[in-house]
Amino acid sequence: MGGYLVECWYYSPYPDEYVLSSSTTNGSEEKQKQPPGATLNNTTTTTCVTTNCNTCPLLYVCEFCLKYMKKLNTFRQHKGCCPFRTPPGREIYRELGLSVYEIDGKQERVYCQNLCLLAKLFLDHKTLYYDVDPFWFYIVCTVDDSGAHIVGYFSKEKQSQEQYNLACILTFPQHQQHGYGKFIISTSYELTKRECKIGSPEKPLSDLGKISYRSYWTYILMNYLSNVIVDVDGINMNNLSIKEISEETGIKVEDIISTLQFLDMIRCWKGQHVVYVQQNLIQEYMNKARNSKNKIRLCKPEHLDWKSPLSTSSTSTTAAAAAVLDIK
Repeated sequence: MGGYLVECWYYSPYPDEYVLSSSTTNGSEEKQKQPPGATLNNTTTTTCVTTNCNTCPLLYVCEFCLKYMKKLNTFRQHKGCCPFRTPPGREIYRELGLSVYEIDGKQERVYCQNLCLLAKLFLDHKTLYYDVDPFWFYIVCTVDDSGAHIVGYFSKEKQSQEQYNLACILTFPQHQQHGYGKFIISTSYELTKRECKIGSPEKPLSDLGKISYRSYWTYILMNYLSNVIVDVDGINMNNLSIKEISEETGIKVEDIISTLQFLDMIRCWKGQHVVYVQQNLIQEYMNKARNSKNKIRLCKPEHLDWKSPLSTSSTSTTAAAAAVLDIK
């Protein structure tokens, strides 16, 4: 994508006429010789569908409208007439060359269906392909003079009974390890907070999803706890509960508790979940995060131009026990 030859991970149900190949695609032999991730040129967008000899070896995908083609000549002609240079939605975020576009699946069915088919090549458990009407799609792009180049996206249900704030998330392989995962997750939570809700990703999470969310939740909680006021003996003076942390961060209580348990920072004391941490360990973690070569990039609310479509605010209800913070 975006000048890369991308090797796909999983099957995606593209129409047979685009997958089955009766002859070698024009130019495909030349492309197959290049290693995965190699750049083709500054404008070519190519996706490898499969290596099976009975199928089309390459599928060309326009990075702007996500239309897919199996012939190189067709793709070259399309590049010259494609009217899109950004996703067909409203730009709700821009900061330092990074933008987010909000797209209604009902209004832009073809684009969203193409996006889902493309995403399935890199997601094992994804099942949504064509029924995109009930979903919002949020496209994350890097922006330059030539247009907005998709690097990842997430989707969420317009109405979720379980209060899920994210249904599907993907950073395309050629853009991974650049901090986009945390940015996408943080964007979903910023929208949740604007809705005055508490959110959580749709379960179960994939293996990569678990790693990404665990990393994000850990950073947010560590950053939050590093700002808790303590007295000279290290005792918490804010008298905060996990429920209050949940309301301020938008993270569901169950996700907070599971993360703290993973970090071995929670104890059960007199029938309550008590957070037990050493302040020096929190500061050590935060210092490592600040000095890391891969800087953590999160969605900044001051750059987010978005309001909840709901006119009334709703609050999250949870049966999880509140916890008293005990900073040692």
